[in-house]
Amino acid sequence: GHLHNSEAFNYGVETWEAYKRGGLSTDILAEQKKVQEADLLIFQFPLYWFNMPAILKGWMDRVLVQGFAYDLSKVYDGGLLQDKLSLFSFTMGGSQQMYSKEGISGDIRYVLWSMQHGIMHFCGVKVLEPHICYAPEHVSEEERKEMLTAWSQRLKTLWKEEPIDCSPEWYFK
Repeated sequence: GHLHNSEAFNYGVETWEAYKRGGLSTDILAEQKKVQEADLLIFQFPLYWFNMPAILKGWMDRVLVQGFAYDLSKVYDGGLLQDKLSLFSFTMGGSQQMYSKEGISGDIRYVLWSMQHGIMHFCGVKVLEPHICYAPEHVSEEERKEMLTAWSQRLKTLWKEEPIDCSPEWYFK
């Protein structure tokens, strides 16, 4: 579509301007409508290289644009999506011990900081405790079944859960 400033491209400015003039593509508008209609956003993915897969990050970059998900004067607890809950549910290759404070990869909460606080909380979304399946490819069939049962049980009680504290103290204590 039309660029706001074709001489100096700035993705954030261009998406904001496109949002304001109704110039976002129909697929993005459809995704934003889904977000608007949802009370709970569940993101299910495999954790790669200490982050979400690029396709999911791309979705967030394209859908959660300024004007829709946040305004620079309305962020974190005042963000534009403050009536929403979110939950990151993911699998990872490492064990729980690897992602502890004493583990070689550090506390998993450090990894989650940018996703939960930097994206969801920034947009005003309240964040539920993540659901993590550690190293499913390295455990027994029985343990994998237990992981699925635990996820199934959690889904039945999600609405009773309280959001986590998205302050730096929660992540880095």
